[in-house]
Amino acid sequence: MKTYDTLAAVDLGSNSFRLEVARVSGDQIYPLDSLKETVRLAGGLTDDKQLDEAAQTRALACLHRFGERLRGLSPEAIRCVGTSTLRVAKNANEFIPKAEIALGHPIEVVAGREEARLIYLGVAHSLPVSTDRRLVVDIGGGSTEFIIGQGLKPHERESLHMGCVNFSRRFFPDGVIDQASLGAAEVAARVEVERIAREFSRVGWKQAVGSSGTARALRTLLEQNGWSTNGITVDGLDRLRAQLLKAGHADMLALNGLARDRRPVIAGGFAIMAGLFAELGIEQMDVAETAMREGILYDLLGRFHEHDMREATVGE
Repeated sequence: MKTYDTLAAVDLGSNSFRLEVARVSGDQIYPLDSLKETVRLAGGLTDDKQLDEAAQTRALACLHRFGERLRGLSPEAIRCVGTSTLRVAKNANEFIPKAEIALGHPIEVVAGREEARLIYLGVAHSLPVSTDRRLVVDIGGGSTEFIIGQGLKPHERESLHMGCVNFSRRFFPDGVIDQASLGAAEVAARVEVERIAREFSRVGWKQAVGSSGTARALRTLLEQNGWSTNGITVDGLDRLRAQLLKAGHADMLALNGLARDRRPVIAGGFAIMAGLFAELGIEQMDVAETAMREGILYDLLGRFHEHDMREATVGE
């Protein structure tokens, strides 16, 4: 089987689109180039689940730029994955052919459990070797994935339809953050997580790990504002909640470490994190620097080395 010196992953998330290009050396990958654009695809979903023209225009422009970077790479060494918003958009079948032309490569819309598998694979490769069970949580723009695994193998995988973009649109549509809206958002998150809480708690875990933008943004906020020295904590989230309510509006948030593109969706992401902390009894969560795009790269690497990670990491 042919092998490749360079691999590329495109992650078409509901909040951000990401491109990762990596060099292959043996069984390891080393980053060469990383691009991110906040497309906020989920923000373009209408009430009847149609992707509006503005979101499509933003997405196509981004994919055209990504396509320029991918030019010259072997098509077999590139995998482009669509996630939650492309799963639910009723006009996805009309949008995807245009997106593939802009990108210059086929786009695969994966199911939530496959997304969870790729997330876990990416996170697991960045963590110290351990036989302990780990809970990995990835709050995206349109969905949140939960995985319990050991080593490189996921045992439990679930995907819930709640993300920082759709929760922010649903509970904080005008940017207003008050006790009623924030409380309702946290309760809604707990109700969603309750569906999986019993089984996940039965399996159990030793370490909780967050991945992707929301987890990294929350960790940065807690640590840079002096509310945590150890990732995401219950006490840190309580302090952040007080600041969100004090500000009263997303535009009025003046917090160290809060990026401009994260401001419109921070309340929705916070509510999901606080809700799952409460429902699953989490007190502290570490945050990984890797996520699904690294999982895509390692999945490609495994296939080229005749060790298909889809089989090696199949859930029970």
